[in-house]
Amino acid sequence: MVILNKKIKKICVVVNSRANYARVKSLLVAIKKNKNLQLILVVGASATLFRFGEIHKIIKKDKFKIDDRLFSVVEGDDLIGMSKTIGLSIIELSNIIRKKKPDLVVAIADRYENLSVAIAASYMNIPVAHIQGGETTGSIDEKVRHAITKMSDIHFVSTKRAKNFVKNMGEVGSAVFLTGCPSIDLAKIKDYSLPQNFFNNTGSGANFYTNENYILVVQHPVTTEFNDANKQIDQTIEAIKNFHAKTKYKVIWLWPNIDAGSDTFSKKIRMFKETNPDYVRFIKNFTPESYIKVMKKSKCVVGNSSSGIREASFLGVPTVNIGTRQSDRERGPNVIDVGYEKKDILRSIMKQIGKRYKKSFIYGKGNAGRKIAKIISNTKFKISKKLSYLNK
Repeated sequence: MVILNKKIKKICVVVNSRANYARVKSLLVAIKKNKNLQLILVVGASATLFRFGEIHKIIKKDKFKIDDRLFSVVEGDDLIGMSKTIGLSIIELSNIIRKKKPDLVVAIADRYENLSVAIAASYMNIPVAHIQGGETTGSIDEKVRHAITKMSDIHFVSTKRAKNFVKNMGEVGSAVFLTGCPSIDLAKIKDYSLPQNFFNNTGSGANFYTNENYILVVQHPVTTEFNDANKQIDQTIEAIKNFHAKTKYKVIWLWPNIDAGSDTFSKKIRMFKETNPDYVRFIKNFTPESYIKVMKKSKCVVGNSSSGIREASFLGVPTVNIGTRQSDRERGPNVIDVGYEKKDILRSIMKQIGKRYKKSFIYGKGNAGRKIAKIISNTKFKISKKLSYLNK
């Protein structure tokens, strides 16, 4: 068994999407503040692309130094693009790891791009720390998350159930730490206020003010239901049209992520936009903190983003979770699950409007980033391992 005799100093964090950045921002802050640690920040995949909001610019505004950029996205609304992106990411990231020589690499959650992070680091004898392992979801994310877990050497999990699941996968209990989810750290703020004209200064579409009634729509394609993408987004659009007709509420619509089916979703949303609905503001991206504030002030989150389950549960904001993308994920009482039919979506939104739920701590209390940084700075790592129940 190979054991690193020196303490961890240089930590490489790879941010591949807007969700990735929200998940680890508090950890990046904690690493920067820890005098025993040095951050190597790599930005790649959709976080480098204009059509996904150029997250790299937000990161720079937050005063993080980007040490390298990873250009690896094979575009095209097809399943093969995701597979090729993983392969190209492994090649490019291996070069970055060789050049930067980190002591530890952090893999985040279940995005397919992050599978390449675990693979590249593992085969270069660099220990891997996994954030948000042990959770259960639908789509390809389920396979990716558990694959990263098995390639990782230390695990920072968000819930008690997730900790048990990681241990049940054969991971040694002493390497599994219940820290909570770092994205909750961003939700734990005192001031959720936004400038009244905030929406009109970003995105495009209808103008309205932050003190008006609105819902937040965030729906992504489901990779394993690729052929149904057209129908699924059509049903949501029709449900939102009918909802506005009934309530006159405004809508913030966030563009989908880069998964296969994204072009189909985006095309349908653009076609909807071209009808000039006077109640919808279309936005590519928010800063992590602004997104929390927009969610907090919304009357309901609609779609299939994990943020409607994680951050919304901490904020007490009602959520209508559409379809299978978040299947079996732990959730608080704020979530109603619904299928893809427009009438069911509309009925669920109407049921949730006006509600406020008690704050849930299922994903932590808002101190995960500091916990993770402290554990890393005080831990020695093994890069060879075996199943915990072997030879018992």
